[in-house]
Amino acid sequence: MNDIPHTERAVQLVGPDKLELNAAKPVADPGPHQVLARVEAVGLCFSDLKLLKQFSQHSRKSDVLTGLDAQALAEMPNYVPGDAPTVPGHEAVIRVVKVGPGVDRYKTGERFIVETDYRWLPTDKSNAAFGYNFEGGLQEYVLLDERVITSPEGESMLIPAPEHLSASALALVEPWACVENAYTEVQRRTLKPGGRLLVVGDAPIDRAIVDKCPGRPGSVVFATGDSVAAQPDASFDDIVYFGADAATAESLFPKLAPGGLFVIVQGGGKFGRPVETQVGRVHYGGIRVVGTAGADPAAAYAAIPASPEIRAGDKINIIGAAGPMGTMHVIRDLCQGAEGVTVYAGDLNDDRLAGLDALASPLAEKNAVVLRTYNPAKNAPGVAFDYVVLMAPVPALAAQAVATAAPKAIVNVFAGIPADKTAAVDLDAYVEKQLYFVGTSGSELKDMQQVLAKVVARELDTNFSVAAVSGLEGAIDGIRAVEHNLLPGKILVYPSCRGLKLTALGDLGGDTPLGPGHWNLEAETALLKRFAKP
Repeated sequence: MNDIPHTERAVQLVGPDKLELNAAKPVADPGPHQVLARVEAVGLCFSDLKLLKQFSQHSRKSDVLTGLDAQALAEMPNYVPGDAPTVPGHEAVIRVVKVGPGVDRYKTGERFIVETDYRWLPTDKSNAAFGYNFEGGLQEYVLLDERVITSPEGESMLIPAPEHLSASALALVEPWACVENAYTEVQRRTLKPGGRLLVVGDAPIDRAIVDKCPGRPGSVVFATGDSVAAQPDASFDDIVYFGADAATAESLFPKLAPGGLFVIVQGGGKFGRPVETQVGRVHYGGIRVVGTAGADPAAAYAAIPASPEIRAGDKINIIGAAGPMGTMHVIRDLCQGAEGVTVYAGDLNDDRLAGLDALASPLAEKNAVVLRTYNPAKNAPGVAFDYVVLMAPVPALAAQAVATAAPKAIVNVFAGIPADKTAAVDLDAYVEKQLYFVGTSGSELKDMQQVLAKVVARELDTNFSVAAVSGLEGAIDGIRAVEHNLLPGKILVYPSCRGLKLTALGDLGGDTPLGPGHWNLEAETALLKRFAKP
């Protein structure tokens, strides 16, 4: 192992929309419980932009509320909540270079992928995360603490990484795992056991109606539309609303707790106008909305899919498909093994669409499914979709998806619509068609393990999504390129590569050999030989 320097280069976010390349950031010496690792590669993500713009207001940049005491947090120089400068970058592969006293779980030289979500360490509106309130991977060396990266069940958030795979393929496991999680998250199809239930009616309700709902809550509150305002916000795991008054429905959304389920039982009524629906909380708050046009709430619960997986024969519409994450969704759905699917990949940029078509068409042919790329401004498909994936954080697209959806369609709100944003949704159509909004944020350990297994088995090549590379000198330009959609795929940053500006793959030159149209281990090896410095 090379000697560890006293200072390093790091990209730091020092304020809203303020990025700096710090050429002399101190390298922390690991204390008890701590590990110092060299960052091999880190991918840039659209989620980095949310942190860039919101900085201290981002829900994952705030203080850890429980799970670690103040003394433990004070011992971690990599803990940077609030206005403290942070190092972004959460799609990382690292190699341990030094361990602190008492650390025996990790050894010098070991290679890991970083799982970034610390869901057992809550913040005000989310949870702690690597690259947010704990420093991330856009630096040469990164400090990690066992007390943070170990779940209450004893699982490590460092996943052993095979030596034979490129750093890029490993770093990209994290964003691919976010895509995987979007389709595999298990959906709750009953009242939350032991949870809080709010039952609201436009008219008096027979309290025995609760027995028709599957599952048993811990407590039940009955209210009418007039008394909803008196109920505390974000405090109910389930809300069952018997009625069709738009204003009442709008007043109920804030009452849902994170992960809450809103069941609408119209009983033959109609809202008669669009309802302002908290679509931002579908993604960031994990809320779900279901309904029935009839009078039996059990029918609404029965319409909830077990998971948001694509189904055989689905007509899938991916909106914003030619961007970095959209490309991943297209490739994933083409290769998933669902028979008879048609993937409609929409994007407003014709050049990016052409690149996506060239990349994905061979996969569609190989897997005997259909790919249709289109520009919605020129040749919208004009079909009813069984599955819609939103890759642009535009609330109005959620409302539009309801209008173009077929019965029993799933609308996957993958893009991070801010949690406080709403959309005017035709909930009459939503309920009548038995549609289902779903959205996930980040990934879980199991998702990363599953994607890594696919990569090792050669069932998935995460490098398909690489569009450009850089060293830390080009990382800020890379983040701006993500912001302005300048490249059709992912940007990989290699912190050890000195002097490497942001460079599209096609501009690398003949001494960096690409595989059949995409990034690979041989190209990475040549790049590191040319630019990497000890």
